[in-house]
Amino acid sequence: MSDPTSGSLVTTSPGEQPGLVAEAAPAPGAPPQQRDKPRGLLGDAWHDLRRKPIFWIAATFIVLFLLMAIVPQLFTSVDPEHDSNLSRSLVGPGSTGWFGYDLQGQDIYARTIYGARASIIVAVVATLGTVLFGSLVGVIAGFWGGWLDALLSRLADVFFGIPFVLGAIVILFTFNTSNSGRSTVRITTLVIIALVTLTWPVSMRIMRSSVLATKQADYIVAARALGASNTRIIFKHLIPNCLAPVLVYATILVGAFIGAEATLSFLGVGLQSPVISWGVIINESQNYIRVAPYWLLFPAAFLVTAVLSFVMLGEAVREALDPKLR
Repeated sequence: MSDPTSGSLVTTSPGEQPGLVAEAAPAPGAPPQQRDKPRGLLGDAWHDLRRKPIFWIAATFIVLFLLMAIVPQLFTSVDPEHDSNLSRSLVGPGSTGWFGYDLQGQDIYARTIYGARASIIVAVVATLGTVLFGSLVGVIAGFWGGWLDALLSRLADVFFGIPFVLGAIVILFTFNTSNSGRSTVRITTLVIIALVTLTWPVSMRIMRSSVLATKQADYIVAARALGASNTRIIFKHLIPNCLAPVLVYATILVGAFIGAEATLSFLGVGLQSPVISWGVIINESQNYIRVAPYWLLFPAAFLVTAVLSFVMLGEAVREALDPKLR
């Protein structure tokens, strides 16, 4: 008997059902043969990232720092704001205080753990503000072009010409008056605004260049020919296909902002006491480096590790999203 599904001949005896051969198609209702589905850009990136040890090392440290910022009680039971004892002033590291004690007799280990919260909050919020605002301006400039593109590009050039540290000092000294310097929310907000104001042109240029390279693609032209509105083209086609380089920049920017916050706090114009951050702790320790070097060493080590972790993660993501670097 001939099997029409495979084209091969199968011999059966009377009363027997035809047997299946190796080439036969699956019976009705059976699941189709599993095949490898094509992965998108993010799928390919994740497949590549999983094989990179540097990605897992950086991700492990980042998760650890995020836990320190969100739930510091997992790492210490000491309240750094109310645990002060002058009898422990400048006592070195030991079994009772792993990182030693500062001038006020406060546990440096507890302050370092709690300091992750302010540093990471400032860095993450400033990164979100920078990327969202800069990307929005970049999309507008790249998509519409013309005089609007020229105007926004020249405006970005003005902010590019402002030295970062000098501009931040001017902004923070101008708006942070002496009678409000102790307000935690106010000074934190001012530091975030200063960081966003001075760094948004970079993400604007990255997004603008991506939009200029993408808006002439065939699928954009086809969508326009089918009557798609500008809003649909921007949010449905342009932004998803231009987001990869901005994501890489955002990952690296978090680490850069952690270092920038520490720099401004060290100079005395960023976060200030009673806010606890790595930069504030380093600023408080600068006059006691010779007698208590551990006061500077431990928070600085945490700061450097956090910055390097985000930079390494950004480099791994950049290599995963760029096919030329694989």
